[in-house]
Amino acid sequence: MKTLILSTAALAVTATFALADGHAQTVRMGTEGAYPPYNFINDAGEIDGFERQVGDELCKRAELTCEWVKNEWDSIIPNLVGGNYDTIIAGMSITDERDEVIDFTQNYFPPAASAYVALAEGVDLTGGIVAAQTATIQAGYVADGGATLVEFATPEETIAAVRNGEADAVFADKDFLAPIVADSAGALTFVGEDVQLGGGVGMGLRESDGELKAKFDAAITSMKEDGSLNALIIEWFGPDAATY
Repeated sequence: MKTLILSTAALAVTATFALADGHAQTVRMGTEGAYPPYNFINDAGEIDGFERQVGDELCKRAELTCEWVKNEWDSIIPNLVGGNYDTIIAGMSITDERDEVIDFTQNYFPPAASAYVALAEGVDLTGGIVAAQTATIQAGYVADGGATLVEFATPEETIAAVRNGEADAVFADKDFLAPIVADSAGALTFVGEDVQLGGGVGMGLRESDGELKAKFDAAITSMKEDGSLNALIIEWFGPDAATY
């Protein structure tokens, strides 16, 4: 299996952009399109959200032409390695486990809290049933604890599991959960303590694409230095969000 993966990745790199000689400067940006406010599909059917704005600005500063590609979360890393797109920009936290398979830029969203949401206070977060999206750091955290993990392919399904009584609580990025709780008219509430996980959100790339990584790292640094990245974080996540 390892040989097959490496061979596929090598073919993908050959078939994709060629930054070194100045040709084919189009970079395909892979995202989920289902994790607001990081990324979502708007009423016009287009990819939108914080990461769409950040990604477009990064491409502009890196002098790249970027195309956006929607991909399901549970196959987002394999399809990067397989060459379906050239980056992942999808609310993906930087972790050691993922870094063994792909490479990451520096983070463009600082480490932030994960949180539990339930229908009421008093639920058992250590011995009860907790929902999380498949292949997330939150799912890994629950699996390593004492609670029973139920995984779902999409974040919307994790919320539905709590509403319909299939799970006692959902565990996810607090920035994702906050507007859902606010819009629930008191039906949902934060419970327990916040948990700090991961090294912030970064762009995922194939390990062989060092030149592309350097271009995006430089663009992220410039956005941090001129304050434009913080401005977008506050615009999409509110004044209490973690910033640089």
